[in-house]
Amino acid sequence: MKQVITAQDVPVSGELRVAVGTIVTSSAREVAAGRGVRIVEVAEDQLSALAPPERTVAMGSDHGGYRLKEALKPLLESLGLSVRDVGVSEEKPADYPDIAHMVAKLVASGTATRGVIIDGAGIGSCMAANKVPGIRAALCYDKASAKNGREHNDSNVLTLGARLLTETQAEDVLRTWLETPFAGGRHQARVQKIMDIEQQYARKVFS
Repeated sequence: MKQVITAQDVPVSGELRVAVGTIVTSSAREVAAGRGVRIVEVAEDQLSALAPPERTVAMGSDHGGYRLKEALKPLLESLGLSVRDVGVSEEKPADYPDIAHMVAKLVASGTATRGVIIDGAGIGSCMAANKVPGIRAALCYDKASAKNGREHNDSNVLTLGARLLTETQAEDVLRTWLETPFAGGRHQARVQKIMDIEQQYARKVFS
């Protein structure tokens, strides 16, 4: 049976890779055109070589978060998730906005469903990531904030402060964030209002 791509499957930006022969609805094409998303057909074996977005986590850190990033990667892999590591690859000075932007773009484009960014405090990366349309980054510092960030806010990017958490605490936060589903219901309308604010100012910028 051929796969069908609908408007809901179109990422906020970037590229949408589909297998040759996939049915793309007219509404999906309209949404893609409106968002500037390019639909690219590739051979099915090329798609299968990459983990699907829902099993992919984009991950990055500056020099301050490098060690914690490396320590947390095995946890993600043990949960059957594929890590898309955008750096840094060593403990050399790096600017957290650059790393946060790369992770956020992978999530916004639909390449990864979730992203994790680590810097010294987690605050700056959260600010930078939230400038990318479609991103709802949450700085979480314990299991309660991680649960709330997913259950109530449907966050798709987690930021962590390497100087503020032990490795064990960070593992607890990350595991809780990954395992907590969005509750929907009354929270859906509130999350939609967040996205509506984003769109309101985006229209002003581009008008």
